[in-house]
Amino acid sequence: MSVRVLAALGLCTVLVHPAYAFLEDAEARRAILELRQRFDTSTQETAQMRRSLLDLQSQIESMRREIAQLTGANEQLERQVAELQSRQKDLAKGLDDRLRRFEPVQVQVDGLEFSADPAEKRDFDAALEQFRAGDFAGARKAFANFVNSYPNSGYLPSARFWLGNTQYAGRDYKEAIANFRSMLKAAPQHTRAADASLSIANCQLELKDAKGAVKTLQDLVRDYPASEAASTAKERLQRLK
Repeated sequence: MSVRVLAALGLCTVLVHPAYAFLEDAEARRAILELRQRFDTSTQETAQMRRSLLDLQSQIESMRREIAQLTGANEQLERQVAELQSRQKDLAKGLDDRLRRFEPVQVQVDGLEFSADPAEKRDFDAALEQFRAGDFAGARKAFANFVNSYPNSGYLPSARFWLGNTQYAGRDYKEAIANFRSMLKAAPQHTRAADASLSIANCQLELKDAKGAVKTLQDLVRDYPASEAASTAKERLQRLK
């Protein structure tokens, strides 16, 4: 091979190598740029995913708070409902108790059985308790109020009997006679009728009306011959002869 040929080949080699090297550098740069772009894109996507995860976590926390609030509200609502139900039961019970206070009750007094209002029974029992305690003035007032307040009461004959006794204890004999006679007129077969007749005779004797007392005692023996009061009346009649 001649020197010229070798020189030409060497020149070609020198000329081709820089071009090839330039091409390799360009491809490397493009590859690097692509890698950078991919990295940047991946970084952005990762950042976006992180933001999305943070948003999702925030939403989850918000939902948890809302659930907790709803749970608390539900528990509070359940407590309120329970309280309302309890109040309703108490109100219903209170209403029943109040209604029962006005419902008639069956009572038995001096051999008689009848219906009476609770207030009526309470007032009669209170007046009788005063009499038994020896508070004749208080019992007189209580029985007088009872007679005026309950003119149609089944207690009325008994109330008049005890009212007459309080008047006798207070030496108000004429008023006592009037009440005993009112009782006998309204309930001549009452368990205490014979005692009422005897009490009338006692009042008449206190008023120095011996003639009237004798007549009353004789009527007592005639009308209630089997009573203890009739036995007492017979003894009195013997003494009054």
